[in-house]
Amino acid sequence: MVQQRWADAALAVAFEDLAPVSAFPVIPGRRWGPGLWWSATTGRHVAAGSNAMRTQLMMLDRDPDVTALAGRPVRLLWHTPRGQDRSWVPQIFARYADGTALLADCPSHPDAGGERAMKAAEAVTEACAQIGWTYRRLPPLDDVLAANLKWLAGYRHPRNAGRPGLTAAVLEAFARPRPLLEGAEAAGDPIEVLPAVFNALWHRQLTTILETPLHERILVGPPDCSGPGTTGGAG
Repeated sequence: MVQQRWADAALAVAFEDLAPVSAFPVIPGRRWGPGLWWSATTGRHVAAGSNAMRTQLMMLDRDPDVTALAGRPVRLLWHTPRGQDRSWVPQIFARYADGTALLADCPSHPDAGGERAMKAAEAVTEACAQIGWTYRRLPPLDDVLAANLKWLAGYRHPRNAGRPGLTAAVLEAFARPRPLLEGAEAAGDPIEVLPAVFNALWHRQLTTILETPLHERILVGPPDCSGPGTTGGAG
């Protein structure tokens, strides 16, 4: 473990390459414990400590501006005005294409963590602002959006793009907005084509509205589509 001035470390350290500085706790009775998220952005695993954190990693992994992710790679330490020593380990580090970064926590509800978390959020927000970064407590996703993204995430691996030429056929089939199953049938056997469609939706090569449940008649179109029933920025 190495301790550096924050401003120096932010410039010199590739936090995205670091292992967690502390283990994620295992809490008896919870249905979901620590695990690993395979990142389609980097092709590597990211440590995740909760279902809420995994969901936020999923969101960031799909963000085209994010280039790298890490779980708990840094501990920030500071002195309060009263001379007390304090520290905090943000759950997520995300690097953006412009070189800036996000430190984030993933509370299961707005007041999670109590006063200590709130005071830490203030300190980490200030520390990030000093170097042009951002700190956020990421709110839980809407249930429908989370469910849709989890479905698409199941097809994020490159193998789901299918045989050579299949993605091109899929994009051609959805060059204009059309129902999901109709477009899949136009590109070939739906059993083969649908995984490629979901892979293209994950990677934003295609778009659809993700705030309503996915179904066979939902409209799917190209990324710049602004027709009814599709949203280029959904999710």
